[in-house]
Order: sequence, then structure tokens, then C-alpha cells
Amino acid sequence: MYFDGIVYAHAADGDRGAVVALDATDGSYLWHFFGGPKRGQQFTGVDGVTFDASATWGPVLPDGTDCAEEGGATSWMHGAVDPELGMYYMTFGNARSCTSSQNGSLRPGDNLFSSTMVAVDAATGDYKWHYQSIRHDVWDMDNVHPPTLADIEVGGEERKVVFYGSKSGHQFVLDRTNGQPVLPVVDQAMITDSRQNHATTQPFPETRLLPECLVWEKLDPANIPGDPWRGVPNYNGYQPDAEGDLVFDPDSYVAVDEPFLTYPDGHPSGHREGCMYDPQWDVPILSTTSQNGGGDWSNHSYSHSTNLVYFPYGTNPVAHYNGASANGLRAIGQYQTGGILAYDASTGEVAWTNHLGTDMSHGQGPLTTASDLLFVGQIGGELLAMDATDGDVLWDFQTGSGIASAPVTYEVDGEQYVAVFAAGSTNPYGGSVTQGDSLWAFKLGGTYTTESGSQEGPDTAPLSIRRPVGGAAVEGETVGNTVLLARSSRTADTAAARDSVSTNGMQPTHLRVPVGTTVTFRNPGAETFPGFPNLKPHCATQFFEGEFNVELQPGETYEHTFDRAGEYFFNDCTDPRPTGKIEVYLEPQDQPGALRFTPSRLELGSDTGLFTGVDGTVSAHFELPPGYRYDGGAVLLAPLSATPVEASKVTANKNRAIVRFDAADVDNNVPEGETTLTVRLEVLNPDGVQEQLVSSATVTVVK
Repeated sequence: MYFDGIVYAHAADGDRGAVVALDATDGSYLWHFFGGPKRGQQFTGVDGVTFDASATWGPVLPDGTDCAEEGGATSWMHGAVDPELGMYYMTFGNARSCTSSQNGSLRPGDNLFSSTMVAVDAATGDYKWHYQSIRHDVWDMDNVHPPTLADIEVGGEERKVVFYGSKSGHQFVLDRTNGQPVLPVVDQAMITDSRQNHATTQPFPETRLLPECLVWEKLDPANIPGDPWRGVPNYNGYQPDAEGDLVFDPDSYVAVDEPFLTYPDGHPSGHREGCMYDPQWDVPILSTTSQNGGGDWSNHSYSHSTNLVYFPYGTNPVAHYNGASANGLRAIGQYQTGGILAYDASTGEVAWTNHLGTDMSHGQGPLTTASDLLFVGQIGGELLAMDATDGDVLWDFQTGSGIASAPVTYEVDGEQYVAVFAAGSTNPYGGSVTQGDSLWAFKLGGTYTTESGSQEGPDTAPLSIRRPVGGAAVEGETVGNTVLLARSSRTADTAAARDSVSTNGMQPTHLRVPVGTTVTFRNPGAETFPGFPNLKPHCATQFFEGEFNVELQPGETYEHTFDRAGEYFFNDCTDPRPTGKIEVYLEPQDQPGALRFTPSRLELGSDTGLFTGVDGTVSAHFELPPGYRYDGGAVLLAPLSATPVEASKVTANKNRAIVRFDAADVDNNVPEGETTLTVRLEVLNPDGVQEQLVSSATVTVVK
């Protein structure tokens, strides 16, 4: 960040964490501010109150370690300057010192300036005020983001505010002159764990943007994917009953924590429901949002026209426990989604929410314009233009690689442009994100076309929307189509391998079998591992469809036949961390000559010269073998994209499927000229068994 001859640099890691101000002319040091204060350091704010911030970290440990100086708090994102007030605003992250970020046993107190916004004199670095959003953070739910400043009207009075909040899904609207809340904040009583030195209350904006607790929905094939904030079964002791309803079991693995927990008076359930700031120790407790959810590091946008603040978010509940890597386990098998919402800056009330379906918390910052348009990118490569007043998508453009940056707008010779950088990313979808290195600029009437002849790039590769299991896929026939429950190794007869609670505690974690295969789930006893058999009962709970849920004693087995293709995640009731997946696949059967496109000359041109003018349909006729019936899943395999184009309509009878695709969906995924297209679909053979058929045909594409 640069302002008035000063460069503000934020240290991204390391002990304590700091913001450093440098002279822009020669790089010389001007001042710094640590996230973890020096022992005995005094601060006096604009309110005249003097305090010792180091006292909020507890005493120096017997070995001389000072937790505030060992790990402190990092300021991950750049700050913001108010030129009129002469203040610089910076946000510091979670406390990470003395054992780990999820263990607060050695750092009693609020741990300033972790999870805190701090305002200083922009020229001298002198402390002005602070606002701590989480006291004694052991969840990595810090609110680190580029602050947004605005002058708004609240209760008929103009106020200078800064909007503060990200991962937690909170938005604190603060007076940027003194750090006091402009909109109501309540101190909410929390469940505490005596081992963690938790704060008994946490600040919550009176009006929430996102749900405060998980939803424990019934396992049901008719409810997929279900509520975005649904909890994965078996976590927190929520286990399926005979009907698939998730019911809390007080005798489950979470009972080990009960002697250390204190519940607020009047707590509605008397157990941890997966709500924000639920306490944890050695066993996993799933809660919302997460260290990779809420707003995380995406910026916000404020519109003077609508008086709305635009807040992109991700949905990715996390299980915290001591030793969890990456500050918490995002539950394997859950859907990682997200969207964008808008709230009234003067009241905090949510005006609209558009749950777009992909994570929006990792750089997908919005841009709003004076004409009430909102531009925002998605990790699937789409740039969207939305109605800023109601969240409707008005226009979308495929760039061909993931977007993890905010659009910008500028003007050249009186003509307005919008530009966005599409370079891919990894969070939270890992290697499934299509990488790239392209800068796209748009103006009204732009005529640029890609090598394919379309203005758009090809569709990006499919995203791993569900949190993946670890380990490589194993073909079922190589392991006797058998899964061993709660073992960290398929072969080791050791004490360390039995009754595993690790995430790779299903062996194998990823089993591939063809449709029609019977898979055996075994809780291995002495007959399998004579030296160190499993000693505890273990489950295979399939979610979220509820296809099966069995509890097996050591030595017992369960067999299940998979008659439809799909991904079947399952976990353990004894401890939900061990999670596996059965990938049930269909072998494509080629049907030479069965496919023809009508007409075979595909007119994909646009009357307007713009990609938005491509309309109509592409029709394909697929002849089915005698006695076969169409069963769904019709897609077009196009040469320029790894993502199949889904059919917009299918009309099927006993010997043919007429498959239609929107021409606009096909346009950017096929080249001009003669090319080969393939249609793939699923059928039921005369015996009612699911199969997959493919056929190809040559067409001529005109654009």
C-alpha cells in the first residue's frame, strides 16, 4: 500500500507478525507495529485509556518463552488509508504461538492484537484504537482482509465507518475515528473448555450475514447436495438413525470432553451443535464457518448508489482439534460452495444472497459501478455481471481459467473498460482448478475472438466441489473389492495401525469399481491381524444419500452391491475423521454409426458479432440398441474442454434419444471447420443394468 510518500508493507508470516512503514524515496525504515506486543508495552488510544497489551497473553512461561513474541499475529493483507483523518487501518490474524493456533492452554487472555483491527497514525505509526473481533482465537477464524472505508448515514447522522470482518461471516461496522461499533454488537455467552482458557463471551453483530450453526439434515438421495451448511454425519456425535435422521448421541466420541465443558445458562441443547466458536481439544468438533470460509481474503465493495456492501463468501465447515494440520480439517466429502451477498450498510440487514455454487472467499472480490452493475469472477473461469440491486446474473463470460482476483474498471479516451486477471489458484479446490495467465479487458461492442473463433475461452476443467479423500485411487480387483475400516495401513500388523483415527484410516481411502460390483467392508479382527487386531466397533456411514450405515464389531463384515455409477463417500462413527470413497464407474461402450447431428453443419455464428448473440440448439440423434432405455446423463464431449457440455433437453423413446444442446454452450468448446464430436449417455440394458454408451460423428462448425 502506498500513500503520501510512504509504502506500507505487511509481513505475511514469521514470529510476531508486523506492519512496516518505509520511505518511498529510498526504502528507509520509518516505523513498525507488531501483532504481538513486547512485554510491558503500553498503548494509549484516542479515548485516553492506557493499557498493557502484553498482559492479555498471560505470564511469561517458566522457560522464558513469551507467547506474544513467539508467534503473535500476522497481518496477511494490505491495509487502508484515510487521508482526511490521517489514519492507517490494518487487520491482524489469529494467535499462533505457544503450542499451536488451536491450543490456547499456555496463552490465557484475549491475546491482543490477534484477530484485531488496529488504527494508527499513518505518518508516525502511533496507536489510535483497536477493535478485537475474536477473543483468544483458537479457531483461525480471524478477520484479515483489505478494509473498506465509507461515509454513510446511520439513524439520520453521517458516520465515517470502516467495514471489518471476513472468515467469521461477521461484519462489524465501526466508527473509523474511534473504533466503536456503529451498528449494534452483542457479547454472546459461549461454551467454554477449561483446558483452552476460552473467553466466556464473544462479540457478535446483532445482525448476522451467514448462519451461525451447522444444519444436521437427514441422509436422503432426494436432498443432494442439501443445505450449504449441512454437517457431515458422525461429527459432533450426530449419527443417523434407522430413517437417516441425524440424532445427537451423548455416548459418542464427544463425551470425552464433557468433564471440561461449561455451558451458558439456558443453553438450548446442552451439547455442541456445530456453532461458531464451539470449543475443541483432542477430538474433532465440526463448526462453521472455517479458516477457509466466510469472506476469508476476498475484498468487499461498497456502492454509494445502493448503500449496500457486497460480501463474497465460501462455505466450508471445519473440524478443529489439537494437531489438525492447516488449522483445522475441512470435513472430507462435504460440498465446498459459496456465493455473494449484499447487506445494507446503515442497518446490517441482508438485502439479497446469490449462492452461486463455487467458493468466493479466495480473491473473488466484487466491483460495483455507478450504473448499479456488479462484476465478480469465479474460480470456474466465469466473469459475471450482476444486478447490484437484487443479485440477478445479467451476463456471464468464460475466460478459460480460474479467476481469483477482483475486476477493475478504467477509462481510455472517454470509453469505459472492465478488466480481470484469470490465472487460476488452488484454494479450496486444489489441482482441479484450471490454471492460466491471461488478462481480459471488455468494452461495449468489443470484437476480439480467441483461436477457436469464439469470443469466450473454453470451459474450465471440472472442479472438485466435494472435499477429496487422500491417497491415489485403487482398483477394486487388486484388493478383493474389500475396504478395511479404521486401519492406517492395509498390511501393517502393528499397534499404531489399529483403530485408526487418521483421515486415511479407511484402506484404501479411494476404491474404484465398475457398476454391479459387491464391495466388502471389514472391521479387521484377529483373523486379519493376529498381532494387533482392531479392538473397537467401527462404522461405514455413507453420506449424504444414506445408501448404507452399518456398525461392525472386530471381525465382522458387510457387503454392498453398487448398481449405479457415482461417488459414495463414507466415514466412521467411532471417530469421523477416517473417510473413504467408493468410485463406481461405467465402462464406455462405443456404438459406431449410432450418432448423427441434424444438420451436420453447425451454424454457431452471431448476428450481432458478439458471443451473447449465439443462440439456437445443436441437435443429435443417438440410436439405441434394441431393448435399451435412456437413463440420463447425456453430455457432449467437445475437443477444446475437459468438461462435458450438458444436454439442455433429451427426448427418448424405445430406440432413440434426441439430444439437444444450447448452441451458446457448444460455441466456445469447439473449433471452426471440420471436427469430431462425441455424445455420451447412460442407459438401462434389457436386464435393467446401467450401462454407458458413446458414439462420435463428424460435423462442420461455422462461426
